[in-house]
Amino acid sequence: MSGRLQRQETRAAFGFISPWVVGFLLFTAGPMVASLVLSFTDYSIVDTAHGVGLANYRELSEDPRVRTALINTVVYALLYVPAATVVALGLALLLHRVGRAAGFFRTAFYLPVMTPAVAAGAMFLLLLNGQRGLVNEVLGWFGVQGPSWTTDPTWMKPSLAVVSLWAVGGSVVIYLAALKNVPVALHEAAMLDGAGPVRRFWHVTVPMISGALFFGVVTHTIAALQMFDQAYTMFYGPQQKASASDSSLVYMVYLFQNAFQYFRMGYASALAWLLFVIILVVTVVQVRVGNRFVHYEGSRS
Repeated sequence: MSGRLQRQETRAAFGFISPWVVGFLLFTAGPMVASLVLSFTDYSIVDTAHGVGLANYRELSEDPRVRTALINTVVYALLYVPAATVVALGLALLLHRVGRAAGFFRTAFYLPVMTPAVAAGAMFLLLLNGQRGLVNEVLGWFGVQGPSWTTDPTWMKPSLAVVSLWAVGGSVVIYLAALKNVPVALHEAAMLDGAGPVRRFWHVTVPMISGALFFGVVTHTIAALQMFDQAYTMFYGPQQKASASDSSLVYMVYLFQNAFQYFRMGYASALAWLLFVIILVVTVVQVRVGNRFVHYEGSRS
């Protein structure tokens, strides 16, 4: 009887997960396999694909714009990931102290996540305008000469990192949930031992929420390496193409150009697989390193 019941539960479980399995095979695994095959061809949408072996991957190693795009993307990630972590954690700490109004502010901070990235990019394009932007106008009130955020090559990547902070609300919610799970008894014990607010934060709060912080760093890194929509809106839209330069060329924009502007689908597929390998390696390194510093409940460290 128990065996029959177990088989029924197994069939029910497979029935519940089957929509996800079908969706994964059709929209994730299938396209990944197809792109891997295309990466060994010279497919251009309008013509029949012809096999070229490893020619696309050899071109990757020789293409100077690939190196430029990778460097720009890494610089952007190094600017964005620490900033996003600090800003999200700071907002979560503020929400943790708000009390009754926390629900309202939690919703307010999360709403930008629901805003289309293209709309946010267009909005910040106006705010960061070097001549008439609100940001530079406010800086001028304090006697600060604002830079040309979207046209000066030096400020393009920092401005993109600032714009990306608009959507850290998801991380704020995660960090807030982690903060609420920190046992009050630990803070009380630290206070009895004479620890001040700063020491309690570093030696009690941070270790107890390190799992959430680690998750945020990994997801922010993956998102940074795949940055496209806001970069394309701010620097490669119809009105910005004349001012676009290699200083704003992130990896996904270059991949998009090869796929849908130059119709080099085979080369674009090779670019996509190179990015996949880079993200895989970076994530594995983060996990290996992060596990040394992350505190998990039930661990004896």
